[in-house]
Amino acid sequence: MADNHNPFFTMFGVDDPFGVGGPQGAAQGAPHVEFDTTAEFNNLKEKFESMGKKTLIVSAVLVVLVLAVAYWWFHPPINIHSVDTWFFIAVVILLPSFLFFRSKSRAYKTGTAKVSSSAGKAKTFKFLSFIPVAVAVLVVLGTLLSVAFFPGNAQKYAGILQTADMEFTQDIQEVDYNEIPVIDRASAALLGNRTMGAMSDLVSQFEISPLYSQINYQDHPVRVSPLTYADLFKWLQNREQGIPAYVVVDMTSQDAEVVRLEGDKTIKYSESEPLARNIDRYVQLKYPFYMFGEKSFEIDDEGNAWWICPVRDFTIGLFGGETVSRAVLVNASTGECQDLAVEDVPEWVDRVYPASLLIQQYNWSGKYKDGWFNSWLGQNGVVQTTPGTDGTLGYNYLAKDDDVWMYTGVTSATGDNSIVGFVLVNQRTAESHFYSVAGATEDSAMQSAEGQVQNLRYHATFPILINVSNTPTYFMALKDDAGLVKKYAMVDIRSYQNVAVGDTVADTQKSYASLIAASGSAEAPAEGQSFAEASGKIKTIAQAVIEGNSHFYLTLEGDARIYDFALPAMVNVVSYGVGDTIALRYTEGDPTSMVQEIVERAAAVADAAQETAEAPAAATESEPKVDAAEGSAEATEQANAA
Repeated sequence: MADNHNPFFTMFGVDDPFGVGGPQGAAQGAPHVEFDTTAEFNNLKEKFESMGKKTLIVSAVLVVLVLAVAYWWFHPPINIHSVDTWFFIAVVILLPSFLFFRSKSRAYKTGTAKVSSSAGKAKTFKFLSFIPVAVAVLVVLGTLLSVAFFPGNAQKYAGILQTADMEFTQDIQEVDYNEIPVIDRASAALLGNRTMGAMSDLVSQFEISPLYSQINYQDHPVRVSPLTYADLFKWLQNREQGIPAYVVVDMTSQDAEVVRLEGDKTIKYSESEPLARNIDRYVQLKYPFYMFGEKSFEIDDEGNAWWICPVRDFTIGLFGGETVSRAVLVNASTGECQDLAVEDVPEWVDRVYPASLLIQQYNWSGKYKDGWFNSWLGQNGVVQTTPGTDGTLGYNYLAKDDDVWMYTGVTSATGDNSIVGFVLVNQRTAESHFYSVAGATEDSAMQSAEGQVQNLRYHATFPILINVSNTPTYFMALKDDAGLVKKYAMVDIRSYQNVAVGDTVADTQKSYASLIAASGSAEAPAEGQSFAEASGKIKTIAQAVIEGNSHFYLTLEGDARIYDFALPAMVNVVSYGVGDTIALRYTEGDPTSMVQEIVERAAAVADAAQETAEAPAAATESEPKVDAAEGSAEATEQANAA
């Protein structure tokens, strides 16, 4: 008899009952082994059965613990609209269940050493194996119900974002140059990061988060970003007192400020917290059935730090028609949460809808408004938002009505170098406005501006939309290779060859206003909108040529303003002299105010025309009739004299 010692069985004090490691070894020609006694086999069987039960219990407990820790760490949402949730269910529940029920069905169908064949049990387990398959089929069906080509879905996608057509000159007010954002996010981050040098007591412990959310703070566009723990050891040293500051970058003045937080105002809940106070983990575990979208960091009117966490919702099938239904506001200091419907979000909050989601929703409406077939076959009236310059989405932000509005151009489905208009969408309410303006895309305008300073090799930022003398205008900064803003540019959307570049915003505005006035691009004020008016005697007149364009500059008695008349649009100013009385409409500026219209001479011409029309009637009553030929000759003589 061979020495049949197997290490596995030796642990339990017995020899290998099968020889050569198991039943397969016996089947492959291993020597037959007989047990010494039946009692020994029964003893071994009991040990295995006892060990199996214990192992099953221990394994079950370990699995539950591992799943609990994994859920706490990864915190996936528990929601039927979540792809992550279904992936977890498929891997952990559906697939193991299917394999288990199938194996049991086959075991009872043929019988094994452990179980006897049973047609009834085999049928029952076979039926149970179809349950995970049915669930998987339902998920696939829900996915198909989400796609746009499913009947009726195209109209649903097109109706998610409701966009109203608006008039540019009526809805977009004249730009206030004291509130225009002159830098982009990259420049704001560069300025903000440089403030770390002023925080000698914090610089080794904290870093600045790359978030830099753009908000309106006290009616002023700024970007805000919290500090973060520099590393795990810095977190261990400072977690009790929390993060003591955030950075505010003024988008107009380019001033960066570190705002210190004291006492219970410090930030306890942040992205850099590794454990329970990690903001993503904290809010997801508090609301396990919500799916959260792209969060933002904001401050309220009192300067308190908040996290704004939008709640994603899917309105078409299982995974289609994404929108935002609610928002959870988390106090970054206390962890206090406010779960609000979108319409109940307070006005100081600026970012509920992520810009990428709003662009996607508008593209749905532009693509599917006339049905799915038209979106890819005929493409009549199909439009889309303009792309960015580096493979990113092309958009920027505009401050309007104390809210942040996302701006992007709208072009045709072929993606040419022209726009058919542009869209503004409120990031708090999703209110959407479309303005029909034909012109150049942002990318074309950026290239045109860069061409003005091509010898300096400056790079243009993605533009924002402003209203200059009722002219839709792109405004952008020109930066050097180090990311510093060196110049500014304004480009006429309709005629992008009209480009003005200046060292300051005021210089750029002055050059651009002169340019569009000289080219006749400026529009008359819209109904319900009026320019400022002034009148008086002319005190001084001067003429100058700026960038190839002639200008007349007037001052009025008792008025400190300098009025700029750009030629040829305001050529009738040459008929005025010192001492003449003039009335005009103008756009306020510094140091000069751009004149849009001369009204005194227009009124005088109208009065003269009226007097001319009344004169023949008076002559008919008081003078005898003259011969027609004589009257004609006299009229001809007067015309020649004139």
